[in-house]
Amino acid sequence: MEQLNHENHKGQFGSRFGFMMAAIGSAVGLGNLWGFPYKMGANGGFAFLLLYLVLVVFVGFVIMLTELALGRKTGKGVVGAYESLSKKYAFIGWMEAIAPWLILSFYSMLGGYCIKYALSNLGDLFGASWGIGGMDSGEFFGEFTTNMVQTVIFSLIFVILTVIIVRGGVSGGIEKFSAVAMPALFILLVIVIIRSVTLPGASEGLAFMFKPDWSAFEGTGWIKVLSVAGGQMFFSLSLGMAIMIAYGSYLPKDQNLENSALVIPFADTLVAIMAGLATMPAVFASGFQPGQGPGLLFITLQTVFNSMGGFGPLFGFFFYSLVFIAAITSSIALLEGIAAVAMDKAIEKGKKPNRKKIVTILGISIAITASLVSLDGLGANGFPQFFGQSTWLDAIDLIAEGILMPLGACYCAIVIPTSWVNEEATLNGAQFRTKTFYDFCIKFIAPVMMVMVLLGQMDSFFGLGMFS
Repeated sequence: MEQLNHENHKGQFGSRFGFMMAAIGSAVGLGNLWGFPYKMGANGGFAFLLLYLVLVVFVGFVIMLTELALGRKTGKGVVGAYESLSKKYAFIGWMEAIAPWLILSFYSMLGGYCIKYALSNLGDLFGASWGIGGMDSGEFFGEFTTNMVQTVIFSLIFVILTVIIVRGGVSGGIEKFSAVAMPALFILLVIVIIRSVTLPGASEGLAFMFKPDWSAFEGTGWIKVLSVAGGQMFFSLSLGMAIMIAYGSYLPKDQNLENSALVIPFADTLVAIMAGLATMPAVFASGFQPGQGPGLLFITLQTVFNSMGGFGPLFGFFFYSLVFIAAITSSIALLEGIAAVAMDKAIEKGKKPNRKKIVTILGISIAITASLVSLDGLGANGFPQFFGQSTWLDAIDLIAEGILMPLGACYCAIVIPTSWVNEEATLNGAQFRTKTFYDFCIKFIAPVMMVMVLLGQMDSFFGLGMFS
């Protein structure tokens, strides 16, 4: 009865398609659109892709299935789910709940950047005064990031849009939006890919991504590549950050859990590769080298669009619109993961949770932290930095992606009983076809890989040089 109450009070997905679009939307985000293509090219090209796919199969799939099973069996968000195992495991849930809250603080800023750039390209399309107007893309980006009022306003717009969707509930808000947004993202990606790969000189970008470079694996280099691929997979699939447990708790008992855990990583990886095809050929065709992070997304690619002539603003608008869709489908999942925890706590006190009030309060807290990160302007505004990082974004990312998420997923692999997963995977007479494979990976491979990813993330952030 307790699980039924949770489902009735918090909401439930209305269809398998809606759940899949919401779950894929949570996985497909900004990391796919600039992080994956760059990391793939800089760490062995196709060789990196092979290693990434191995990690998705042996680690991503099993952690995904475990978190979905834990959520559906308990009917609770991440904290309540771990408390259902034992009160002593509550700290794991809180780690995984804090991570998405931290991520939203910089994700909202970058989502605001996407809105600004989509509108600016639209302005150029109509010759409006609020367009880029032929300004150098580096200069335009610099002026925007140092304009504290503008960056805060656009960040707040992104937070407000996220809150509005999540306030609408699981079926009426998250599912309804994702069911439209994800197919739209796919269509926009195809449009941009067609243009990107047909540019003169695009073949260099394709070679950057897909030509195997085995020298990256020389000596202990393979450990560094493994940690980079693992960190990317881990962040991209929304593992260890409350989302999949919350979404699992909204999943009806008649849905096949194993199939979902297979399809979501496949779709996420497909979009990541498509994102590479949309960006890298265009970057190289314009004579640029790929740069990591916002520089690639907002400076280099905008320069590409500026060089396309009359069609540039149109493709720029398409591109930044799809980046916005990828960002907001992830942000609504991040917010829902935290909101589920708060709603569980209300239910435990015998109260009916007020979703709209809870989401609004959380949204206000995120608006405050997002504003602070925006004011830093990616380190351009002279704010004091911490944890040895050059921007507030990197410092917060260090805590969330570098520490909390890998630890959370590692604990997940160790403490959640495989019998729980087996029970959920075989409901309604379903066959658990990968049971032997799952049992082996969750016991022997996933924990080891998660520790290596954690070490790799720490090495990357702190520049320890352990694997160089």
